[in-house]
Amino acid sequence: MKRPKLKKASKRMTCHKRYKIQKKVREHHRKLRKEAKKRGHKKSRKDPGIPNSAPFKEALLREAELRKQQLEELKQQQKLDRQKEQDKKRKLETNPADEPSNIESKEEFGQSKTKRPKLTKQSPKTVHYQELKKVIEASDIVLEVLDARDPLGCRCPQVEEVIIKNGHKKLVLVLNKSDLIPKENLENWLNYLTKELPTVVFKASTNPKDKGRITKVKAKKKAFPLKNNVCFGKEGLRKFLGGFQQTCGKPIQVGVIGFPNVGKSSIINSLKQERICNVGISMGLTRSMQAVPLDKQITIIDSPSFIVSPLNSSAALALRSPASIEVVKPLEAASAILSQADARQVVLKYNVPGYENALEFFTNLAQRRGLHQKGGSPDTERAAKLLWSEWTGASLSYYCQPPTSWTLSPHFNESIVADMKKGFNLEELEQNNTHNIQAIQSPCSANSVLFYSSGLTNGIMEEKDIPELPGQKRERKQEERKDVKDTEKISDMSPVEETGEEALPEEPIIAGDPSIRPCIILDEKTKEDDAYDFSRDYV
Repeated sequence: MKRPKLKKASKRMTCHKRYKIQKKVREHHRKLRKEAKKRGHKKSRKDPGIPNSAPFKEALLREAELRKQQLEELKQQQKLDRQKEQDKKRKLETNPADEPSNIESKEEFGQSKTKRPKLTKQSPKTVHYQELKKVIEASDIVLEVLDARDPLGCRCPQVEEVIIKNGHKKLVLVLNKSDLIPKENLENWLNYLTKELPTVVFKASTNPKDKGRITKVKAKKKAFPLKNNVCFGKEGLRKFLGGFQQTCGKPIQVGVIGFPNVGKSSIINSLKQERICNVGISMGLTRSMQAVPLDKQITIIDSPSFIVSPLNSSAALALRSPASIEVVKPLEAASAILSQADARQVVLKYNVPGYENALEFFTNLAQRRGLHQKGGSPDTERAAKLLWSEWTGASLSYYCQPPTSWTLSPHFNESIVADMKKGFNLEELEQNNTHNIQAIQSPCSANSVLFYSSGLTNGIMEEKDIPELPGQKRERKQEERKDVKDTEKISDMSPVEETGEEALPEEPIIAGDPSIRPCIILDEKTKEDDAYDFSRDYV
């Protein structure tokens, strides 16, 4: 028998019920809109970034990088503090008997108390020093990278002295950023430096290809390489290193060292033709050694920057120290740079009226660049940061004149100079340098600013000379105070008398105490009296 089909339930309803449902839905939606309005929840918009037309884009990017670097350092210090506390807890849990016991005598506690070595957090400068030392020890050839705008200010006599003392290591100078100074000045500096050490003229590419990325070029339009993408001196340096490797007959390691922002990592990227080492606008991005194989026989090692001694001039600290803009006030750092630059050429370069002092110049520069505070007053601090970022960056063209008379550096002698030049093909190097100088597009001296160099920049190559962080100074002072308090307590303690037995303290007599013993008082009267009650006399 065929089963009859069941009818579906009807969706029809009364108008009253339908209108009631619609009203409830409207009320619910209204309630949701009100809550959303109270919360102020809006769709997050993507940060558009700084426009390319902004005149101070580079300075803002540098500030952002510095802030990011400070946050990273702070996180690292906090992590080290947490690890330190965890280690202390573990030690107390595993070795509870290590604490000084109260059973020991006061004399022994005062004389034989020894301090345990405490865990101290290492500052970034200490880490840089240790990594730099490793690079120098592992290298057969050390390339000291100099900024061609101030080559003498980028040389560190302390580091060069350490390389010479290690022995059997070759020191080579690399004049990077050669496209930012006039050709005549570059030739003069090359003749001056070559008298002492082998010198290579170089211009690193600041925009290398990322590793693994393939760039497509349209076939219709002819592609001209950008100025930043062109590298000069790459082939010459590779031949120079390859010739030394052939004379050695074994694989060699080449360390790249120098002050911050001279272009150490950019040189390695240019030689490798891809972006392997981290490069950026901010100073001191490289924090550890990084080995990069150039080919089967040559390995290049990137290193952190030199640690600048605080005893240098204020201009040297402003140009060479990555933390100078935070430690020193921006106005002071930029004023120190401005004091050693030719005032007439600075006025022409920045297109500002003449000035009598640094503050007047920064006021004029802030008005010229549109840097204003609230209320419309010129922001001189931002103008100082802008000047500092341009002079430490890789865009401003300035130059220094080499010394009129050549003298050998105090840490060099004729035998060391001759030994440093052994094993290299100097004739081929000279030809390559001449070819590179002709090929590089250099600015004329009228468009550059003359800078009066402070001379050699002193660095720190001993761990004891590295300045402490503010947090480390605070901890050390606290420890010293604790030690002083401990010594005062120990000195106040009276020494124990050297008797056979320690004197027992007098205790009050308690009735019914079983430890109390009767003491018999024996005299002539008691001896004669046999009926004397001995239980009456107690001490």
